[in-house]
Amino acid sequence: MLLKKATCTALVVSSMMGSACAVAAHKTTTGMEAQPGHHTEHAHWGYQGDTAPAHWSGLDDQFSLCGTGVNQSPINLTEMTSARLADIHPAYARGGTEVLNNGHTIQVNYSNGSSLDIDGKTFALKQFHFHSPSENTINGEHFPMEAHLVHAADDGSLAVVAIMFREGEFNSELEKAWAQMPQQAGEKQLLKKPVNVQALMPEDLDYYRFNGSLTTPPCSEGVRWLVLKQPVTASAQQLETFRSVMGHPNNRPVQPLNARQVYQ
Repeated sequence: MLLKKATCTALVVSSMMGSACAVAAHKTTTGMEAQPGHHTEHAHWGYQGDTAPAHWSGLDDQFSLCGTGVNQSPINLTEMTSARLADIHPAYARGGTEVLNNGHTIQVNYSNGSSLDIDGKTFALKQFHFHSPSENTINGEHFPMEAHLVHAADDGSLAVVAIMFREGEFNSELEKAWAQMPQQAGEKQLLKKPVNVQALMPEDLDYYRFNGSLTTPPCSEGVRWLVLKQPVTASAQQLETFRSVMGHPNNRPVQPLNARQVYQ
């Protein structure tokens, strides 16, 4: 059984973080992050063996959409439909305050005060995390790494801005988090230098847009996806550092597009 959308923003946000636990009780109107000690245990999931993406839907009743959903993410972005997409103007402060290894990804938790307006609604930036190789592909091309900027509105709606990374120049803003990257699952470090996610973004904020889902259990749908067209760079060593700590690829395979359109 799937939890109702109103049960909490933090539940779904924690799922996008790759957490194996979900918050069951909190104030939905505050957009607060999940608090330790208020969670419900779910089945262990992962990216290899019997807990790999192909098995997610059978691991827990609440993961059923991972197998039955028709608007799942990630996707291969191809045969885009031209549309008048509104320009995005992120209002991001220097708010990346801590870096967490949750066993599924490396994520940077963001303090309150950063947001993005989409469709006349304000989405607060909660955290960003990484996948290698990229989860979404563009015309069939995987990128070495992809960042997901996870946003939540007060009504529980979610929006994700995806940034693709190519191998290239050293990324000094990324290094602020990489320098304190926890090596073991469950470890968290306060960042000595706050990360400004705005500095991770490309100059050109042109994007592709589609309707999708979480890329981790419970694979809830109705997520607004904005994939930036222009990639940024990270050095070969920075990419290898992430892969080494993860120990294996942490990308869900692309899902069927079905009747959806990808807009540009």
